[in-house]
Amino acid sequence: MLRALISPFVILSGMGLFLYILIHMAALLKVPFEHYNKVFVLGIGVFIVWVPTVLVSIRLTKDFKQKDFWKAALRGCPGWLKYLVYIMFGYAAFNFIYMIISGDPSENATTTARFISGHLLVFYSAALATLYSATQVERIDTARRCINGHPVSASAKFCEECGAPVKKTY
Repeated sequence: MLRALISPFVILSGMGLFLYILIHMAALLKVPFEHYNKVFVLGIGVFIVWVPTVLVSIRLTKDFKQKDFWKAALRGCPGWLKYLVYIMFGYAAFNFIYMIISGDPSENATTTARFISGHLLVFYSAALATLYSATQVERIDTARRCINGHPVSASAKFCEECGAPVKKTY
């Protein structure tokens, strides 16, 4: 049932990420587009997907230490999606610093679009990965076992029964 509730938000966050990648690429290439400011209405979508993302991330990380937040939240994701989130975080930091050094980000609609879309890429990618992870984590967590085959809890690094290391599933 949880998967059915989360799936529409996974789709919305994927669509938002895709659209903002296109917007950001157009802004990077300085494609003339007089309606860049109107495109940011799509930014409201980040609030629609971010509320369930926060609620789901609380559930996904409750048994983990704070330092393992992203590892826990993204444990149900394929590797490429985890790396996409990390790349987007790094790129947003780079884009922010570049935009500050290069001049006023509100100089024109194209630079504003680049500045804002660079940040929204992080939020949409994190939402997509976290929500997708939530749809897969029940299957992964029940499959977690030590190297001797005993079932282990979601946060265990060693088997509670025999002390053997846990097989990595994420």
